[in-house]
Amino acid sequence: MKKVYSDATQAVAGLLKDGMTIMAGGFGLCGIPDELIDAIQASGVKDLTVISNNAGIDNVGLGKLLQTRQIAKMISSYVGENKEFARQYLGGELAIEFNPQGTLAERIRAGGAGIPAFFTKTGVGTLIAEGKEVREFDGEDYVMERGLFADLAIVHAWKGDTEGNLVYRKTARNFNPMMATAAKVTVAQVEHLVQPGEIDGDAIHTPGIFIKRIIHVAIREKRIEQRTTRKRGEPAIPPAAV
Repeated sequence: MKKVYSDATQAVAGLLKDGMTIMAGGFGLCGIPDELIDAIQASGVKDLTVISNNAGIDNVGLGKLLQTRQIAKMISSYVGENKEFARQYLGGELAIEFNPQGTLAERIRAGGAGIPAFFTKTGVGTLIAEGKEVREFDGEDYVMERGLFADLAIVHAWKGDTEGNLVYRKTARNFNPMMATAAKVTVAQVEHLVQPGEIDGDAIHTPGIFIKRIIHVAIREKRIEQRTTRKRGEPAIPPAAV
C-alpha cells in the first residue's frame, strides 16, 4: 500500500469530519506536526476534541486551530503558554479536561494497547478524582482513568521510511510514539524520508504497521516557547537577591 503523499492536504483528505477526536503529538513546540495542523486548519473542520500535552502558543501549532475556533474541547496536561486558550476557557468557549502529565501519557499508552481503563494513585483526594471510580488496593485508594483512543493521530518524526517506520529525536519522543499507536488512522510528517532498510531495526521507535500515511516536510526553524537570557558574564542570580 502506498503510504507517501505529496503534501499535508492530500495526507488528511477523506479523514476529517466535524466533531472528531484528534491526537496531536509533540511536547511544547518540540516535535509538533505543524504542517498537518495547517492542513486541518485549512479544511475548516470544526467542533474538534484535541488530545495533546499542551496547546502550542498563540498562532503556532494548535494555537492556530484555537484562533479559528475549530477546537471545542482540549484533553491536556499543560496549557500555560497560550493566551487565546486562556481567554476561551475563562470565557466559557472551550471545554478542558485536565490531566496530570504522567496520567495523560499512560491514558494514551493504554488506549494504544487496547486497555480500556486503569487505576492510579495520582489525583486521589483532589479535583482530578471527582466523578471517577475510586477503589482500594492493598489498603491504598486508587482512581480509575480511562484509556484514550482517537479517530486520527498526527505525529512528527525526525526520520521515517516509506513503509512508515519512524525515529523520533530527543524531546519529540515524549508523546509522539504513544500517540502513533492510539488512533484509527495515524498520519506522520517526517524530516528525513528514506527507503526501507535504511533505518537500523533497533533504532525504530514506531513500527510502520501503525502508520497509514506519510509526508516529507522541510526542516523548519526550531521555535522556543520562552526565551530567557542575560548579558554575557552577568550572574544568574543578582547579588542583591543572594
